[in-house]
Amino acid sequence: MPDLPSTPSTPSVLFVCIHNAGRSQMAAAFLTHLAGDRVQVRSAGSAPADTVNPAVVAAMAESGIDIAAEIPKVLTVEAVQSSDVVITMGCGDTCPVFPGKRYLDWQLPDPAGQGIAAVRPIRDEIERRVRDLLAELTQTS
Repeated sequence: MPDLPSTPSTPSVLFVCIHNAGRSQMAAAFLTHLAGDRVQVRSAGSAPADTVNPAVVAAMAESGIDIAAEIPKVLTVEAVQSSDVVITMGCGDTCPVFPGKRYLDWQLPDPAGQGIAAVRPIRDEIERRVRDLLAELTQTS
């Protein structure tokens, strides 16, 4: 059976934060969970941590999403170039900017060093923003 070509109309979203251990991991997990194969999802960090924040893993598990096996990834120029929408979360000037890409900056508290009680409201705000983004990305043209 031949491989089917990828659908060019599938939007691609890249979530970027500094450590790729909290906010961007939560956003990518929510979008993957909610969108399925309707959106290509990536996440990365400008200075990735060794592991995903355990409080973030626990908070996402409360929402029924398991990200325990996720590993922080380094931000590459290729990841930005192959994305339609790039959403930054506090990575500042380290995110490369290319013409023709849509950039959004989500100002969200950093869950690093926070307990699960502090992570929950960040998680809930990320879920709200991801749901809004998904509704916008999947509107029929």
